[in-house]
Amino acid sequence: MIASRNGYWGRTIGLLAAAGFLAVSGTALATEQAQERQQGRDANQAAKKEARSTKVDCRQENQKSNAACRQDKRETKQDGRQEKRDIKY
Repeated sequence: MIASRNGYWGRTIGLLAAAGFLAVSGTALATEQAQERQQGRDANQAAKKEARSTKVDCRQENQKSNAACRQDKRETKQDGRQEKRDIKY
């Protein structure tokens, strides 16, 4: 009877330890994903800001048509989106 109690407690402690390790590793993974998402958002916002200034500079210098300036802005924003994808995945 004593042997069965020791086996029971040993299994219980083992299960609790395993659950604790899983909880810690899950938390670390979630934190890493959150940091990647934040870096992606930062890259995307920086690309939007750069795209706005690119279009304003293009219009002020009057070197291209408005349509060409819009295309430059689109390309700049698309580059930012790609950078975001590279960070996340």
